[in-house]
Amino acid sequence: MSDTKKVLSMIKEHGVQYVSFRFVNPAGKWQHTDQAVSTIDEALLNEGIMFDGSSIAGWKGIEESDMLLKPDLASAVIDPFSGDHTILVLFCDVLEPSTSKPYNRDPRGIARRAEAYLKESGIGDTAYFGPEAEFFVFRDVRYKNSATTSFYSVRSDEGLFDAEFEGDKLFPEGVSGFRIPAKGGYFPVAPMDQGSELRAEMLTTLADMGVEVEKHHHEVAIAQHELGVKFGTLLNMADAMVKYKYVVQMVAHQYGLSATFMPKPVVGDNGSGMHCHQSIWKGGKPLFAGDGYAGLSESALYYIGGIIKHARALNAFTNPSTNSYKRLIPGFEAPVLLAYSSRNRSASIRIPFVNSPNGRRIEVRFPDPTANPYLAFAAMLMAGLDGIKNKIHPGEAMDKNLYDLPADELKKVPAVCGSLREALEALDKDRAFLTAGGVFDNDMIDAFIELKMQEVYRLEHTTHPVEFEQYFTA
Repeated sequence: MSDTKKVLSMIKEHGVQYVSFRFVNPAGKWQHTDQAVSTIDEALLNEGIMFDGSSIAGWKGIEESDMLLKPDLASAVIDPFSGDHTILVLFCDVLEPSTSKPYNRDPRGIARRAEAYLKESGIGDTAYFGPEAEFFVFRDVRYKNSATTSFYSVRSDEGLFDAEFEGDKLFPEGVSGFRIPAKGGYFPVAPMDQGSELRAEMLTTLADMGVEVEKHHHEVAIAQHELGVKFGTLLNMADAMVKYKYVVQMVAHQYGLSATFMPKPVVGDNGSGMHCHQSIWKGGKPLFAGDGYAGLSESALYYIGGIIKHARALNAFTNPSTNSYKRLIPGFEAPVLLAYSSRNRSASIRIPFVNSPNGRRIEVRFPDPTANPYLAFAAMLMAGLDGIKNKIHPGEAMDKNLYDLPADELKKVPAVCGSLREALEALDKDRAFLTAGGVFDNDMIDAFIELKMQEVYRLEHTTHPVEFEQYFTA
């Protein structure tokens, strides 16, 4: 049965009333337009629908706004949050209507081109990614920014916050005495862990959307959590991460809570990362398995060399928020030093211990979940392939706690960027590895830098409450 027939069959079987055509913007956020089922037929599914691309920040100008959403019919899934009106979801690629060619700034199209480039390179035929995205869940979230006022406030039943002792009625009374201390949240059972049922609901719902799930647990920080999903091919895992973030935030919302993938919403505790396990296969065999350091092949070491060489440019895609660099600081398990090591979580690239050569992979630890997964995965693959093509060796592994290095040794180890501005400047200078094979192009990169610099400019030109503490009485 063709994919078109399967979609029409699903519509009939589930009594679908609306078909949701969804795509991601440059930030990786799901966008959608829903069509009444009466408008859906084979022609529309095969041809797609038009939309206004000028209304998406960082995309088209108003003078060339018409764009085409072409559904990936194999992606069809029922939205578990449909409510009283059953919705079928289709992931879409964005095309230029005049040529029917992929839009060069469409993140999903870039991920597709990265997979194609891998095959064309002859190095491998499949790239596997296994992201581990962490997130926070809060009971109450408030914030405001204006010309004369700036504040944010988050509350969690799991942690001791100032408002509890200041008579702030935002926080519910009668809260439990079982509290998680800063950096003390890794793996406790209930009643310390108050999110087990919430995470189980998230994981079950994610499975209902076709994502292969594995586990869930509390993370290190207060109110911080993680769901574990099975690794997959680059494009499929990017799709899965879009579902992941949607499910996490929607289930939390149904519980009267707010989930955020913001890397550092709480000062003085660990931030949220998105460690990315990755490997390349060719002809059904793992390219990263060998007899070198930690069981790695020479190709795997060169792949690591490419990641380290281009890491500061990669930061623009793997850590694309100003808040990302509140996490990438020493002292909170954040992997800021560009080194690799077996089983060593203080290194920015870790080689996990596995018994089978089929499981041989690397784990890049500096990305965070504000990343657009299509762009981040594609960029890391391109950096790694550049390392293999140009035989960029990463140097010797560092099998020691990098957080405790003496100052003279620390100076010799390169580090990730210290701000989004630094990352965007690094990307501007180091972009040739991304444009190989036409995967990324200069137009897309320039547009991304321009869009993200608006966020940098706003933060840099906004008075901060900490400045009042430091300078008001000067």
